[in-house]
Amino acid sequence: MSNAPVVMVSSYPPRLCGIATFAEEAREFIQKAAPHRPVLVISHTDGEGEGVFPLIDMGRHDWWRPVADTVHSLKPYAVHLEHEYGLYEHVDERGIGDGNQGFLDLLDAISEHPLVVEPHTVHGRLRDAEANFLYELCERADVVLFKCHYQKWRLDWTLTGYGWKTPRNIMVVPHGARPDKRWAPADIPALRAELGLDRIPYLSDHLVGMIGWIQSNKRWDILLSMWEEIHAEIKERCGLDWDLLAAGTMRDPHHRADYERWRSETLCLEKKGIAHYYEFVPRGDIYYKMMAVCDFIVLPTIDETQSGTLARIIALNKPYITTAPLEGLTAQTLESEGGLLFTTKKMLRDKVIRLACDEGLRFELGSNLHRYLEQVAAWPVVVRQYEEAYRLARHAKKTGVPVTLELEF
Repeated sequence: MSNAPVVMVSSYPPRLCGIATFAEEAREFIQKAAPHRPVLVISHTDGEGEGVFPLIDMGRHDWWRPVADTVHSLKPYAVHLEHEYGLYEHVDERGIGDGNQGFLDLLDAISEHPLVVEPHTVHGRLRDAEANFLYELCERADVVLFKCHYQKWRLDWTLTGYGWKTPRNIMVVPHGARPDKRWAPADIPALRAELGLDRIPYLSDHLVGMIGWIQSNKRWDILLSMWEEIHAEIKERCGLDWDLLAAGTMRDPHHRADYERWRSETLCLEKKGIAHYYEFVPRGDIYYKMMAVCDFIVLPTIDETQSGTLARIIALNKPYITTAPLEGLTAQTLESEGGLLFTTKKMLRDKVIRLACDEGLRFELGSNLHRYLEQVAAWPVVVRQYEEAYRLARHAKKTGVPVTLELEF
């Protein structure tokens, strides 16, 4: 069995999807940790690449059948499924969704294999349908991987409130972050030149970044509406010029109105010489390089259970400011001690000014993120926990004894 593959089920590039990017990185590091064991992917029909089987057609109510057939044929060491509700929702001709029933049907159909499921959205306060789905998922999987500890102890509270038993097969494994994407301060001028930022004559050496996909929940407008005032206050307090670098592009056409409005607002600030808009697709090395040229990042999102953007911030050891209280963003900020939190516009304003004027604080937060990355969130650390999950799942299948793990509290 040493050469039996790990089979991932997930969306996959070139799809512009956070889970697809996550799966691509996870696959890379799972493979590095066990070079003898292939890591194969069963993806949606738009997935591509070596070892990728693009089989998931959500236009079919029974999309899971060819997936199950392929899993059986591959004789996997373990099946590792990435779950997000939108990825597996079949909508019929009346426009009625199936509540991800097909995903549960898939787990039933491949139940003879060791099953590890990694749900990417587990809200602290679950809707009834979400609570039921997670309960059913935990009943079928051998091991379920949550991203944050609060998700596990909140689930215990929620399910006991329904009078249901709390699943005991949940591990907490954080969102992985790359350990190989850090640049020294001496490298930043070359990065700015590579990105063409050196050709913008007014652009300051000090940059506050808003970097990533431009979506309605990211709320770029909060900082944009105050940036002119913040820029002037920073200069008055510490005598330094700081500019705002807003960089990214739209992913979901449903968010076009906000994308166009926020882009226009950034361009107005650009005309005043205090900001710059940079259009790019946030994938691959350029995503990291764009963040690397910033002194710190502002992530003013209003709906995240965890964040691929934050994983990149952590990878780069960049101090940051983000919204609270907000699910995984707040949890990782508290655990890493690498960022500042705001709940009001005034708090955001004050903390941007504080971080811009306090180089020592930026260094302290960056150092904390370096420690958190090395000890907790780096992909090699995360993959060791994946391997433990595979081992537990295989043991459960071999013995018929379900995985039983400790509760958080």
